[in-house]
Amino acid sequence: MKNFAKIFAAVALTASLFTLSSCSKKNANTLYIYNWTYYTPDSLLRKFEKEFNCKVKMDNYATCDEMYAKLRAGAKGYDLVVPSNDFVSIMLKQGMLRELDQSKFTNRDKINPIILEKCDYDPEMKYAVPYAISATGIMVNKTKVTNPNYSRSYDIFADPQFAGHATMMDEMREVIGCALAYNGYDLNSTDDAELDAAYKTIMTDWKKNLTKFDAEGFGKSFASGDFWLCQGYPEIVFGEVDESRWEETIDFFIPEEGGPATCDSFVILKDAPHYELANEFINFFHNPENYAVFIDEFRYPCVVNLEAKKYTVKPGMYPDEQAYACVLKQDLGEDLDKYHELWQKIRFGD
Repeated sequence: MKNFAKIFAAVALTASLFTLSSCSKKNANTLYIYNWTYYTPDSLLRKFEKEFNCKVKMDNYATCDEMYAKLRAGAKGYDLVVPSNDFVSIMLKQGMLRELDQSKFTNRDKINPIILEKCDYDPEMKYAVPYAISATGIMVNKTKVTNPNYSRSYDIFADPQFAGHATMMDEMREVIGCALAYNGYDLNSTDDAELDAAYKTIMTDWKKNLTKFDAEGFGKSFASGDFWLCQGYPEIVFGEVDESRWEETIDFFIPEEGGPATCDSFVILKDAPHYELANEFINFFHNPENYAVFIDEFRYPCVVNLEAKKYTVKPGMYPDEQAYACVLKQDLGEDLDKYHELWQKIRFGD
């Protein structure tokens, strides 16, 4: 897709370095996973190794753009990858994925059908099995607000009490999507008039209060007291604040208009050298007791594998109901260029 041409060019020169030298016939019993950083409990990897008498090797990426570019540039040797739903759609269209072995997927019935309805690119799980729903929302530092009766809508970003202490994600689909939802539109809209309304909301009402757009460091800045209002993934903030202070410090909510969400999914690459192990790992991960370990470590709402909830021992960062209210960011194809153009004006305009 032309939207990723610049990414391809940036990695092309180093593509030859992105191979797994240890992935050979000598390592037929080694599973190679390419996943988000800090996204799989190490205890589950070790348990899988023991149960299946194998080794698991993990490489990590920080964004789906990074993962996708590396694979398209020629990286070989990976078996399992965990892309977000819009990238699953892209990878499916480009023939990058292999169908799952359904005979191995005995935990298929544990996957929540409501989540599968949202995954309209592969609702029958022929190629992709949901891993987790990750929703963005709003975090308010309750110890810093002067007026506790703040709005629980996106218009909180126009509240002057947060001026100079507010941030939104440095991610175009997130910010523009929030503004579309606030204006009553589909957050995946490609309608020019609706996108223009979203742009005006951001530039006229919100941006004047923002310190910056920040996708990574806002958790630390929230914990230090520099940021009082953040839009983003809650785990980034909750992970930086001591759990004993969560209730007194953090007010997390998904605005009444809804908001963007991502469904990360297991997929097996077309040329996966260890196809059988990859299928076994997907099924192993969705054993309810194993999935509960993942939920307890990352404190996501337990909405993908409902049976796992009875094995969890820690409360989630936010109620399950809020995750259901969110809308998945969809693959927009060439219309994504509209977002790129608009984002440049937002990021660098006055």
